[in-house]
Amino acid sequence: MPTPAPETAARQRWMSVLARASADTIAAQLEGAPALPPSTVLRGPESGLVMMRGRAGGGGSPFNLGEMSVTRCTVRNAQGFVGHAYVQGRDQRQARLAAELDAALQDPAHHAALEAAVIAPLAAAQQEARDEAAAKAAATRVQFFTMATMRTS
Repeated sequence: MPTPAPETAARQRWMSVLARASADTIAAQLEGAPALPPSTVLRGPESGLVMMRGRAGGGGSPFNLGEMSVTRCTVRNAQGFVGHAYVQGRDQRQARLAAELDAALQDPAHHAALEAAVIAPLAAAQQEARDEAAAKAAATRVQFFTMATMRTS
């Protein structure tokens, strides 16, 4: 796959952070942030199902893994920026907040403040949770030795 443009990569990063954060967590971060511009809903928030696909061994033939609930929302803010959000589950508030933040983060006038007040702390908390889970998993790692590695000829 081609490398995305820097603007696209940045938007993918903040949307990934917002999709993984709960509505309560996003709202808590927004309390200390500048107010979001008013927005109007263009679509949603609405919940539905998407088919998850997988590949055996990562490179085999694709197969239908199962269905997953997803909620989407699209908004346009007062500055004319359009924000989209797709989040796992049925949390319409999370989808609306994520879409409003997506629209506001596209505006250079709001980007730096919202990145520092909302996205960076959420990303740091998510990375800390991943590191903690990895440390717990590493603590249970078992090294297996076979007789073949212990033999001397």
